[in-house]
Amino acid sequence: MAVLLLIKPMVASSQEFGVDLSAPEFSLPDAEGKRQALSEHRGKFVVLEWVNPDCPFVRKHYEGNMQQLQERYTQQGVVWWSVNSSAVGKQGHLTTDTAKEFIKSKNVKATAVLLDADGKVGRFYQAKTTPYLVVINPEGAVIYAGAIDDKPTVDPADVPTATNYVAQALDEALVGKPVSLSQTRSYGCSVKY
Repeated sequence: MAVLLLIKPMVASSQEFGVDLSAPEFSLPDAEGKRQALSEHRGKFVVLEWVNPDCPFVRKHYEGNMQQLQERYTQQGVVWWSVNSSAVGKQGHLTTDTAKEFIKSKNVKATAVLLDADGKVGRFYQAKTTPYLVVINPEGAVIYAGAIDDKPTVDPADVPTATNYVAQALDEALVGKPVSLSQTRSYGCSVKY
């Protein structure tokens, strides 16, 4: 007598996060007050960059490195969202007005700066530091999560000699190659939930 064994496929719930899993859906307001939903960009690569303008590790990369990355990849059709999960009254918290000031003063080239003051999206995506980056492929799966590079310092002079993990992941994925390093340990300031 044959026994039929049914195995349920693993399906990521909206609460699960990890490389190779579907990215949790979310919708957040941007600096203009317009809601941005991840589902609206299905079919495109999306980068989520956790940002705290007062963090010295973030400031290191906003000496020009982050803006160059944002511009380089948005010109290739990548949606790049800088996400601020700092709570009201905490270091780096952005309102629509201060987000607009940040965008202007730092010449931010991201598609949008998203405001996550209650930290729900940051927690879903396991953002523990700023900067912290996640790359989502056009099918909606997370293909990279972690640090921007391999130089966990606040010195902008280290940027040119660093291996940029995000650029590496995007460069590979954009030409159809598998991402060779899909997860790293992020460094920086703690997210101020």
